[in-house]
Amino acid sequence: MNPITLLPFIVLIAAMFLMTRSAKKKQQQAAQMRNEMQPGSGIRTIGGMYATVKEVHEDTILVDAGPGVELLFAKNAIGAVLTDDEYNRIVHGIEHDLKSEHEIVPDDASSLTETDATDGPSAAAAADDKIDLGKKETAEHGDDAIRAAEDKADAAEAKAETEPKKTDGDADTK
Repeated sequence: MNPITLLPFIVLIAAMFLMTRSAKKKQQQAAQMRNEMQPGSGIRTIGGMYATVKEVHEDTILVDAGPGVELLFAKNAIGAVLTDDEYNRIVHGIEHDLKSEHEIVPDDASSLTETDATDGPSAAAAADDKIDLGKKETAEHGDDAIRAAEDKADAAEAKAETEPKKTDGDADTK
């Protein structure tokens, strides 16, 4: 056989080998993660529920999902074992990594619109001044435009009334 005809088969076998190898690696990492669970660890199930591990058995785990709520899960149903900081951030909203040396940015723009009371009379005068945006001038031009449009519409109506109405031509012919 010609080696060129075998090349596509070799490439296909190599691709299949690489895909199965990466899948096996992911399965091994997931199994290792599940085996490292300890009571008190925060977890996320494959369904998206967050809970704390209470007991670990061979194939199952008992989790505490809330006050008085204990659930039994298969180990395969655990999607991730979370660190304590990550679990507290997601479930309880507690942030441990806040840095006080950086200025905290407000969630709204209210701090941008506040005026300082120490500005004195200049701040009060600026607040009392009215700003002319030129709307009066455009309003006058707008009235002229409206009148012109009305006159044009009236002229079109008058022209339509004076002209004879068009027909399809079948009524007058014999």
